[in-house]
Amino acid sequence: MRNATIVNYNTMDNNAKRWTVVFRALANINRLKIIKMLAGGQKMTVSQISDNLNISFKATSNHLAMLKNLDVLESLGANGHVFYSINPNKPSDFNKVLDHLL
Repeated sequence: MRNATIVNYNTMDNNAKRWTVVFRALANINRLKIIKMLAGGQKMTVSQISDNLNISFKATSNHLAMLKNLDVLESLGANGHVFYSINPNKPSDFNKVLDHLL
């Protein structure tokens, strides 16, 4: 009798869902540009990022919120501004993809 491989479809579903989220987040050129801008370790405000991308403040805020919710970015409030930077503890799945992109 052959050894049957037991496939845990719940684990596969969770992995597939997570990778879908990762790729959806990275599928937008502006989010990729934000990550690239901040990849050098600099901290930038929403206004600075918005100006650099030449897109609206609101669109920039939405992109930043998505990346922050996924733990790719972190934020720090100082002097009436919020500064965004790459989260040094970002999820490993993002590290794997970003290593190839940046």
